[in-house]
Amino acid sequence: MALATSEIVNVVKAVAADVQTIEHHGDVTLVLKAADLLDVLHELKENPSMAFDQLVDVTAIDWARAGERFEVVYFLYSIRHKTRLRLKVGVREDAPHVPTAVDVYESANWYERETYDMYGIIFDGHPDLRRFYMPEDFMDDTGTQLYPLRKDFPLMGIPGSLPLPEKD
Repeated sequence: MALATSEIVNVVKAVAADVQTIEHHGDVTLVLKAADLLDVLHELKENPSMAFDQLVDVTAIDWARAGERFEVVYFLYSIRHKTRLRLKVGVREDAPHVPTAVDVYESANWYERETYDMYGIIFDGHPDLRRFYMPEDFMDDTGTQLYPLRKDFPLMGIPGSLPLPEKD
């Protein structure tokens, strides 16, 4: 049987006081502070009444706004309860750091590497944080690292890397 939102929120609020709950079309999202992330993930996985035993994905959203420009998003699933849960953590552009979830969910290893590669989010404590798809020297001509899923990535490609199409 699916878990009620109130059950999940009560368990999470026991380990993290500052939690925002968003429900949309039956999907539940909890917005947390990065400092609370590992405690919440551990509780959701290890608490038998929750049993969120699968980390399905980790990704990010670039909102291209001041302050918390990014959100790192964790998708969890409880096989026992057939319940999905999404967690979001806001991340500032000037300090794009979130603690790694690898010690709680081993599958976070590759998800976090991909998110780092595409958005530049640094997962503190990750055992092997390096580029996933892009070369380590994926930079513009000023030496600035490039992250292809950021909103400020050049849509026509990296200037000087390939000839741009001619305008008609």
